[in-house]
Amino acid sequence: MMMSFKSAAIVAALLLANEASAFTPPGKSLGGQVNSFSTAGPGVSSQPRSTRTSLYMSTRTGRDFYQILGINRSADTKEIKSAYRRLAKQFHPDANPNEDTTEKFQEVNRAYEVLKDPDLKKKYDMFGEQGIGTSAASDQSAGSPFGGGAGFGQEVDLGDIFDSFFGGGMGGGGGMGGGGRGAGTRTRGPVVGDDLRFDLEIDFKTGVFGGEEKVRIRHLETCDTCSGDGIKPGSKISTCPTCGGSGVTVQVTRTPLGNFQTQQTCPTCRGTGQKVEEYCGTCGGQGVVQKTKQIKVTIPAGVEDGNKLRVRGEGDAGPNGGPSGDLYIFLRVKEDPAFRREGPEIYSEETISYIDAILGNSVKTPVVDGEVTIKVPPGTQPGQVMRLKGNGAPRLGDPNSRGDHYVTMKVEIPKDMSKEEEELIQKLKEVREKKSKKGFFNR
Repeated sequence: MMMSFKSAAIVAALLLANEASAFTPPGKSLGGQVNSFSTAGPGVSSQPRSTRTSLYMSTRTGRDFYQILGINRSADTKEIKSAYRRLAKQFHPDANPNEDTTEKFQEVNRAYEVLKDPDLKKKYDMFGEQGIGTSAASDQSAGSPFGGGAGFGQEVDLGDIFDSFFGGGMGGGGGMGGGGRGAGTRTRGPVVGDDLRFDLEIDFKTGVFGGEEKVRIRHLETCDTCSGDGIKPGSKISTCPTCGGSGVTVQVTRTPLGNFQTQQTCPTCRGTGQKVEEYCGTCGGQGVVQKTKQIKVTIPAGVEDGNKLRVRGEGDAGPNGGPSGDLYIFLRVKEDPAFRREGPEIYSEETISYIDAILGNSVKTPVVDGEVTIKVPPGTQPGQVMRLKGNGAPRLGDPNSRGDHYVTMKVEIPKDMSKEEEELIQKLKEVREKKSKKGFFNR
């Protein structure tokens, strides 16, 4: 029997609501006011993008944030920040291209987010991760296969649930109501900054032998005045009275479809969980300022057109005092009028006279690092290639090993000759013809 999308969605939600009731502790009720809930088809949403509707299942989970950062419980703010910076660099995904450290990196961020906040740290020390309530709800938490938080309960995004049934989203933003997971909260801990790209054109010989180039870049740097937190030094900071430091406001509702939790960004603190008396005037509360900087870039020997170089820590500074991203320099190697290159091999042409081609001679020919003398053998033919071993470009990563240089011989035929030259050529022709006839009769 065919079932409509709307009917199937309701059935799926009812099944999950029954599962949720099995996790609700005895005597606990999940009351509240009903928020809008859309059962329209795919792509239709009746909620604002900042709203998140989710099924609430009560469980108890917790992690040792002190153990994650490798510090003891008596660690002060400076020790906590130092441990975070060290681990953030160690587990940053860009620093570990051969393994997936994203989950560990997010876990370190989450631990620092809680322990750097005096109010959240106090609650955590007293009650564990459960004690910090909805502020612990983030996509970085483990537990439910659908994601969710780790406070007094886990929240399961209905967009993910319906995706698992129907292979598509329920709204235009990543989940039920178009909000997507985590759309209601803003990360308050330090975050690694963005990577930047810079296109650099270099000379042909710089690509061959390497060198240094000066480049001017514009990037974001951590504000010196506020050290990246966006708050004016000496300004009073308190926990947001509206959300209690979580950065979100939450309403839990019991409906025929199950218990639903609606989560929105706190309108008072705009998701920071803090009430700030005055923001930094230097950066306008952003924590970063844009600056122009000149840096020296070392070009290794053997680079080619299209290669890219990575300069660590020269990208944009991260929000909330987070470490800077990296600068990626994409190389464009200029062409050379005399040489052509394919990897470590160099190619060029050398023009010789027809006399040298016939009789042979020693001629000088340019190579990438100067000039060498080559011996042209008698009877050299047009297009003949001569190999100069070890005169090519250094190999990338092994500058002591070089490729070869290949010289293609071009024979120049004169267009205008003197009468004497013509007579000599004519005599040479007659000699060649006699030799050819003599050879024919001697067969």
